[in-house]
Amino acid sequence: MSRKRIDLLLERLTIESVAAEGKALTHYQGMVVFVPFAVPGDVVDIRVTKKSKNYYEGFIERIITPSKDRLEPFCAHFGICGGCKWQPLPYPLQLEAKRRQVQDQLVRLGGLDLPEILPTLPSDRTQYYRNKLEFTFSSKRWLLKGEDPETVPPEDRAGLGFHVAKFFDKVLDIKHCYLQQDPSNAIRLFIKEYAVSHGLDFFDIRNNVGYIRNMFIRTSTTGDLMVIICFFYENREDREALLDAVAEAFPEITSLFYIINTKLNDSIGDQECILYKGDPWIRETMENLTFRVGPKSFYQTNSEQALKLYTVAREFAGLTGKEVVYDLYTGIGTIAQFVSKQASKVIGIEYLPEAIEDAKANAAANGITNCEFFAGDMKHVLNADFIATHGKPDVIILDPPRAGIHPDIAKVILEASPARIVYVSCNPASQARDLATLCSRYEITAVQPVDMFPHTQHVENVCALRLRDAGAQGDN
Repeated sequence: MSRKRIDLLLERLTIESVAAEGKALTHYQGMVVFVPFAVPGDVVDIRVTKKSKNYYEGFIERIITPSKDRLEPFCAHFGICGGCKWQPLPYPLQLEAKRRQVQDQLVRLGGLDLPEILPTLPSDRTQYYRNKLEFTFSSKRWLLKGEDPETVPPEDRAGLGFHVAKFFDKVLDIKHCYLQQDPSNAIRLFIKEYAVSHGLDFFDIRNNVGYIRNMFIRTSTTGDLMVIICFFYENREDREALLDAVAEAFPEITSLFYIINTKLNDSIGDQECILYKGDPWIRETMENLTFRVGPKSFYQTNSEQALKLYTVAREFAGLTGKEVVYDLYTGIGTIAQFVSKQASKVIGIEYLPEAIEDAKANAAANGITNCEFFAGDMKHVLNADFIATHGKPDVIILDPPRAGIHPDIAKVILEASPARIVYVSCNPASQARDLATLCSRYEITAVQPVDMFPHTQHVENVCALRLRDAGAQGDN
């Protein structure tokens, strides 16, 4: 739907409810008005900037009367940084908004018949809950209100932080982030100060020039700490000096990597991660299991909440110890090993070979002998021949990327007709599409949203499905 840019002031509107994509909504003369950073009950003036056939989009120009529920944002970067948009919204309201979001998307997009959706499982920690963050170096940071680009000296234009929403080439310099526990902030600030004081060129994202381009910090509940620094080209003297300085300043770093990335994007999936000092992975624990997490490995970014998520998945699987379980998109084998004690055999499939190597090593270290892992593109690996070789699944658990599953995968799942399916998703919209296909033969018996990302609109959702003609094979 096309949207026209306009400039219209709507005065004294009352925000009615939380909407999709982290926005809130109200109405004006029969039109829906979407606006970010608003709380139900706020009375505001809204500057409309875009109009479509059925709705307006805009921003709050003035809060006339704040909602009784409105909270003061705790982060100094609120409103500019693209994350944590729901800081003014009390946490119980966030949880209910996520439950409604799941219901809306499964019903509106998928046309699905649902049982009553369970209340969203809250995160015990709503700050410092992430175990992985990526920061971007920029030679031209986002200038704050009041800063004149003509008077800001070149040495103050370097920034290290997050991309500003909707601007691929704008990076907000972050002073303090409430997403990741110490020493994440200290490491980022040290690296920035070192790079500036030693004349290391920050990357120019638009023109693709510069030396130091992005970095990752991974923490774990065991106290392990991984740092990865990415460079645009090799300069051994400068690289080693920086890495040595970081290692000396932060001896608690257990894994220090670097990457020479000459591409025009920052993704590292196809890059060589070179170990400079320490161990090639960090360790994470869940119940009595230990997992090694490499620089490219996927692990749920809220470690403590991941335990709740996987516990729900295991309960929904309804295992008795006799079942063959397929864990699709297994990553480093977390769900596969988490359910292995209650299964006869678990088959895990994952695209990244490095993750599968970690999965095999994790299973061996955990003394698990009934898990097998296979690497490859899911739509090429999972087929009738594979199932004939490794056994028909009684239960399939899948936790795909945001885009959901390929239609060929849905077809194979339907043909395999396991008695139960557990679908874990970080994107209820794509989940709704996939469930609409699977529900040609399955019924949804339980829906459980899980909050992995407090103060954001993102929600993880777990659905339990039962084969319609398999009632005698067991219920969830």
